[in-house]
Amino acid sequence: MSSKGSNSVQLRHYNERVVLEAVRRFGQASKAEIARFAHLTPPAVASIVDALVAGGYLAENGKRFGRKGQPSAMYTLDRNGAFSIGLHIGRRSLDALLIDFAGKTVSFETHDYDYPDPETVKRLASSAIGRFKAHLGASGQARLVGVGVSAPYFIGGWDEELAFPLEVQQAWRGSDLKKYFSEATGIPVLIENDASAAAAAELVYGLGKQYSDFIHISLSTFVGGGLVLDGTLQTGPNGNTAAYGPFPVTASTLSSVPAPGKRFEVLLHRASIYTLIRHLNVNGIAIKRVRDLEPMPAEARKHVSEWQDDCADALAQALIGSIAVVDVEAIVIDGLLPSTLLMETVAKVRQCFSDMLPPGLLAPTIAAGAFGARGSALGASILPIFSMFGPDTGVLMKKGSEKKPLLIGS
Repeated sequence: MSSKGSNSVQLRHYNERVVLEAVRRFGQASKAEIARFAHLTPPAVASIVDALVAGGYLAENGKRFGRKGQPSAMYTLDRNGAFSIGLHIGRRSLDALLIDFAGKTVSFETHDYDYPDPETVKRLASSAIGRFKAHLGASGQARLVGVGVSAPYFIGGWDEELAFPLEVQQAWRGSDLKKYFSEATGIPVLIENDASAAAAAELVYGLGKQYSDFIHISLSTFVGGGLVLDGTLQTGPNGNTAAYGPFPVTASTLSSVPAPGKRFEVLLHRASIYTLIRHLNVNGIAIKRVRDLEPMPAEARKHVSEWQDDCADALAQALIGSIAVVDVEAIVIDGLLPSTLLMETVAKVRQCFSDMLPPGLLAPTIAAGAFGARGSALGASILPIFSMFGPDTGVLMKKGSEKKPLLIGS
């Protein structure tokens, strides 16, 4: 995302977006700091900041003392400046999230189901949206800018792994979620792949403030990924960039994973939560949801560790293949695992990666993500805010598509 503004009167609205992005990036900033970030003159920034304060998008947050000259007034995003709803339609649950203009969670709820048939998803999501609107009241609803929806591509697919009924697969083929939620809410609706949405959350509010080039891995029901280059979420002509599920790796060592029918296994059969749950169930551990592993049942520890070792080995293979093609600063791993298990798994991936790394490749930082199970819903909620307030309005659409929004990060 470009941080260069213009002093042209015709670009006033664009410059307002650049000013908001500066404050979002810094958390709080003085007019002088904003001017340096945006490459705008101090008088231009002063005028824009004052207008944004009057409009309810920025708020003065005290003064900073201890430097030369007069104390500097500091500005933050006004949390009531705008609100956005994020919906994550997962294969096993629906997450609904309401955020304010600063990205803080106002309300969150999650709803489990055995499988995501469209009518159940619509009913649960509509109810959540209704509760969020009631929470906001009339004044807050006036500043509700949209609904972002994240969902796996081919959500009704992979029936062999998840045993979804045939009618669920068929129902999704005829469902238009964007149309449904647009008509139901009367506000803009944007749709994004769930793994890309999780990467967007990390980009805007997490380690993206530190790294401009990274791969984001989501250990969800199935493994997925997102690619960020030069501070921009890359989604590709088909919206399928960093689709790690089908990535070819060696066969699993777990007794619960059948031998692959072809020369290679696919990553989702080794590095996915569904594989972990199945491994536990096959070994007599009655766990249905990964969150039930916190605290860890004593009888599950051995089998969880087996899965972690197998998952880390497979992920290391996939990530080494990836960095041979794309040079990145960091690899961020997040998803549905409870935080303690996530940190353990990331440490195992880091070790496997180091053991496998061939000469000629530079090792990126491998780190745990910041948002866990809420990442995809948070990323979805960002879409409407960046569509309306993000600086680079010319790149909000994916190449080759006029229907799917592309989130450009900070």
